[in-house]
Amino acid sequence: MNEITKSARRKLPARFTPVVFAFYMSGIMAMLICLVVTAANNGFHADYVEQVLAAYKLAMPVAFVAVMIVRPIVMRLVNLTVNAT
Repeated sequence: MNEITKSARRKLPARFTPVVFAFYMSGIMAMLICLVVTAANNGFHADYVEQVLAAYKLAMPVAFVAVMIVRPIVMRLVNLTVNAT
């Protein structure tokens, strides 16, 4: 079996695209926000990374659920705003 076939087997079906998008988007955004807010509130110090990770443990699931809920609304707004032709 070649490498392309092996990697295709490990991929999720296309129907999971919205969930995978929400997972990656919320993970990246939650991490960026945790990094910035922790630095803004407490500055950079010895426990900075630990505080960021503690905040991320709460922020990531909240962000994931929020993206899943808000995505359809945003898609409607984009469709109202952007000319698809």
